[in-house]
Amino acid sequence: MKRLIVCADDFGRDVAINDAVEQGHRDGILTVASLMVGEPAVADAVARAKRLPALGVGLHLVLADGAPVLPASEVPALVGADDRFDPNMVRAGFRFYFSPSARRQLAAEIRAQFAAFRATGLPLDHVNGHKHFHVHPTAARLVVEIGREFGMRAVRLPYEPPAPLRRAAPAEHRGAVSWSPVVAALRRRLDRAGLYRNDQVFGIAWSGAMTEDRLLALLPHLPDGVSEVYGHPACGAASFAPGYRHAEELAALVSPRVREQIAALGLPLVRYADLRP
Repeated sequence: MKRLIVCADDFGRDVAINDAVEQGHRDGILTVASLMVGEPAVADAVARAKRLPALGVGLHLVLADGAPVLPASEVPALVGADDRFDPNMVRAGFRFYFSPSARRQLAAEIRAQFAAFRATGLPLDHVNGHKHFHVHPTAARLVVEIGREFGMRAVRLPYEPPAPLRRAAPAEHRGAVSWSPVVAALRRRLDRAGLYRNDQVFGIAWSGAMTEDRLLALLPHLPDGVSEVYGHPACGAASFAPGYRHAEELAALVSPRVREQIAALGLPLVRYADLRP
């Protein structure tokens, strides 16, 4: 059986993103969004989510490319002179693994982000990591341990199989991502913990460019199981990452052609919460 989750990341980062999430859900195929609890437009995002009860909202943990929820003085091993997380994820990953003080501060920051999500009053649909940093073994262990205290039941597995992409876009060479072993380790960890997850995800290779044509090409080749397609839609000419096609991703979400193809394929659109028995 095939089921499809359609997700927008970075909810709460900016009003232009929040606008796109609301439009993509009301007028399109968007089923879930991942909330950044420490970003400037989080209050606006929460207010919109409460008006959209069918939208599943999850926690988008930020451990890279952003600022901590805790004061920088409480997590000095995680931030630089600008009070933001280390932009070098390899260096930060080694620090998480080898430094006891960094691990303690990482646990405190993860707990603070879960607590901030709980304070919104929204049901927790799922958890994932900004730039998929929740695949790091130390972060993954802490997310499972701490998340379950906050009612976490589902986590994104960032496994993107290359075969469907090759079928959808034969001219583009796609191989397995270099961090496949840590993704496999995360799958085992989630399964041992009895947490729900997707079987595969699409949006890594085409990050910032999940356009209408690409989505139409991909949908017929989705494997069995639960697939998540995610993107970074935004309204207008907003730009939050070099080269990202935010407006085109929103256009794909509200495309009548995409909706018609999903109906023709008989693909149920679901949230992570719908995976529970």
